[in-house]
Amino acid sequence: MTHALKRLLGNDHPLFSANITELERATGGDGVDTRLIADIIERTHRVMRNIGLDPTDSRASEVYYALNALVRSRRAEEMLHETGYVLADFGGEVISFNLQDVIENAHHELPFEDRTTAHGMRHLRIEIVRRYAEHERTDNEFVHRLAEQINLKRIHDEVHPMLVQQTQTNDAPRILAVGDIFTDAFIKLHDDEAKVTTDEDGKQWLSVHFGAKMPYERVDIVQSVGPSPNAAVSFSRLGLNAGLMAFLGDDEVGEHSLDYLKYQGVDTATMVSEKGAKSSYWYVLRYGADRTMLVKNEDYAYEWHEPAYVPDWIYLSQLSPNSWDLHEKLLEYLKKHPQIKLAFQPGTSHFRWGAEKLSEVYARSHIVIMNREEAVEVTGKSYDSLRDLTIALHDLGPHVVVVTDGPNGSYASYDFKLVTIPNYPDPAPPYERTGAGDAFASTIVAALALGESMDTALTWAPINSMNVVQHMGAQEGLLPLEKIKHYLRSAPEDYYVREVQE
Repeated sequence: MTHALKRLLGNDHPLFSANITELERATGGDGVDTRLIADIIERTHRVMRNIGLDPTDSRASEVYYALNALVRSRRAEEMLHETGYVLADFGGEVISFNLQDVIENAHHELPFEDRTTAHGMRHLRIEIVRRYAEHERTDNEFVHRLAEQINLKRIHDEVHPMLVQQTQTNDAPRILAVGDIFTDAFIKLHDDEAKVTTDEDGKQWLSVHFGAKMPYERVDIVQSVGPSPNAAVSFSRLGLNAGLMAFLGDDEVGEHSLDYLKYQGVDTATMVSEKGAKSSYWYVLRYGADRTMLVKNEDYAYEWHEPAYVPDWIYLSQLSPNSWDLHEKLLEYLKKHPQIKLAFQPGTSHFRWGAEKLSEVYARSHIVIMNREEAVEVTGKSYDSLRDLTIALHDLGPHVVVVTDGPNGSYASYDFKLVTIPNYPDPAPPYERTGAGDAFASTIVAALALGESMDTALTWAPINSMNVVQHMGAQEGLLPLEKIKHYLRSAPEDYYVREVQE
């Protein structure tokens, strides 16, 4: 059975078979690997029979396209809710029955030869380690040591939603994120096919050869993004009961976005799929670790939909300029429920509307989070004085004010003090910076919702932000709470909250 697992995982480590055999010995020869393979076969055959395929006479490509068809027929979640770790070998071709793999394969219309199995492999690695670690005869440390030796236990596997969702309970705080949602197509430009120039005003421009047929390196499609969707996924991974109110078209892009959010543990009951509308789709030009976004926001009705439950927190971020009525209805809802805390991470439209138009939103906010340049725009105060900026933001109404300052770290004002914390050091040069600010803001709010102090929240947030920029897109690197605490235990000596003396 070790050879079967090795084939499914594509694991060619020379110690793989030996270490699995050693783990089997530790269980007293209980046949953990045999039962796992039996479970995989049983679940594979059950799904195949349910979709009308003969388990004894089906080709790999036939199974692959039949699974993709489940996504288009909206039956994928129903059929594949118990197949997270199921990978099946059809004549040497491995097919993933993992829901997220199937959604990605269908959404990107990947040909059979380019199919992804990454999520299924991740789940299977986790499942192998879990079964041996939880066996009554094994020592947990011994299991994890042997698993690490053969690449069965990887640091980023622990970010997977299968583990994250286990931390959520009915007693966890409820938080509803409100804001626009997009699908991003990340287009990676070749370094020698573009350049960045700076004009006389100091503004930087991405330049490409006009009129040329430019080759590009790759395209990555990232679903269900935007400050509020990013925050909702972050809340879910940190153990909160997270919901999202956002607006989509009733097209295939919107359907895939809903499937993805459900898979991430986000409640989509307040999502709105508007009939006849298109879902918003953005293009992101990647050059080095930075990006230039081509944005187009589709127009929706933007009607407030009262949630079935009263959340403990509402997290408001970027919304269309056409969404003012929704803001007014949100304020009415908050007046009916004064116990709800409002977290406000303003978006582009909010800054254009200005502080006067948004005076009631600022006054109702428990916490506002923005960068230093945005704080200057909102308050009109000098860029040079963090204290003046934060005092001016407090004067608008929020109890807690957070101002991020790029490489200089972040600042927060609360309890009549101004504090700062440095960025958490990057383990490697940033891969892609999209979503770093959303990870920071959502982690602070999650910590407060979980009952942590503001000082603790400030130590958590830069860690999540750091990990996000090590990955593609705004959500891949979002961490669960235990991994944030792991990084915190390994933090440098100078990584702590300190009071600013001016």
